[in-house]
Amino acid sequence: MKRSTILLTLGIAIVLFIAFGVVFAGGVALAPVITGQAHADATSPQPATNPAALTGDVNVLAAYEAALTEIHDTALPSVVKITVTVKKQTPAMSTPQFGTPFGPFGFAPQQPREQFARGEGSGFVWDTKGRIVTNNHVVENATDVTVEFADGTTVPAKVLGTDPDADLAVIQVDLPADRLKPLPLGDSDALKPGQLAIALGNPFGQEFSMTSGIISAVGRTIKSGTSPFSIPEVIQTDAAINPGNSGGPLLNRNGEVVGINTMILSKSGSSSGIGFAVPINTAKKVVPTLIRGEKVQRAWLGITGSTLTTDVAQYMKVPEGTKGVLVINVAHDSPADKAGLRGSDKVLKVAGTEYPLGGDVITAIDGQSLTQMDDLIAYLMDNTEPGDTVKLTVIRASGKEETIKVKLTARPDPEDLMQQQQQP
Repeated sequence: MKRSTILLTLGIAIVLFIAFGVVFAGGVALAPVITGQAHADATSPQPATNPAALTGDVNVLAAYEAALTEIHDTALPSVVKITVTVKKQTPAMSTPQFGTPFGPFGFAPQQPREQFARGEGSGFVWDTKGRIVTNNHVVENATDVTVEFADGTTVPAKVLGTDPDADLAVIQVDLPADRLKPLPLGDSDALKPGQLAIALGNPFGQEFSMTSGIISAVGRTIKSGTSPFSIPEVIQTDAAINPGNSGGPLLNRNGEVVGINTMILSKSGSSSGIGFAVPINTAKKVVPTLIRGEKVQRAWLGITGSTLTTDVAQYMKVPEGTKGVLVINVAHDSPADKAGLRGSDKVLKVAGTEYPLGGDVITAIDGQSLTQMDDLIAYLMDNTEPGDTVKLTVIRASGKEETIKVKLTARPDPEDLMQQQQQP
């Protein structure tokens, strides 16, 4: 049916609904759109009661439901609820005391008091040796970790390793191999917008819940939880993800893990339809390192940058059509600093908006063109290691193009980086 016919049918249904004021009439009136007529030709519409049309749509719906149910039933034994206890220090308090050295009505200072908070998240079985993957922010600073399976089995767990930069962590449980069912892993690089996405987890403490939607976008870049570094190539989905879903699997229509649910973009703190998941291909690189008890090392360039916008390009008088990354700040004694990269040295304010100007513009790395900051972050993450040397194609503030070699080092500790007030 053509779009105009569907809209007309929907309009008639709404009018009937309002006229009769019957609550359930909306479902009845809309039934022809949802069932047989949805696929009818506008020039020769089929009756909504056509048995063949109804049967065809019912079969499609039944097949879809059956597929989701099978994915749920197959994956559920591999999904876990994670409960953590986190120790927190409360600020030192002073309590009123009578007849103390602090005066007849003085306040005696006390030591900071320890308090314990509980948190929840999700995870999934990685292998038959008891390794479970979740988010770093789920288990960060945890003093106790407990894992619960869908069949009610509850066991303690210990943290094997964490990677704050990718917001990933691996925890270990002690269970027989035949009690552990690892989830199959997919290929996040093959994802395309529009494909089915299924999230399993424990939102708001509602254990082992399932939501579904689509892959909304790929290649996003988001800030990691407590790390100053960014995670590139993140998956965006409209499958409902809420607090408690963190660490749970994002599955494709084959029941394969394509991402680890990590964040929801929301002003209210609840689902707003935009969820993000760390790609499983990132986890494939990180998890084996964490299982070995090693720290994940990533290459560091040492700049703060932004995508070169058309406005900034015009103000800087770079060649028309130039795309790339504007260097805003260069961390002291970083690889970029040693190679001579220059950050912005002036700010132009136009209509209340400030534009940093004067920095180098990186247009390519190792011959690969850059159109935005995300491209640079992704290239460094996927193709380089500490100790590698990369070639940057740079347009200077003078308009001259140069090729600069930069020897990358390992990322510094976040604490050191934050003290320098810099980011990659």
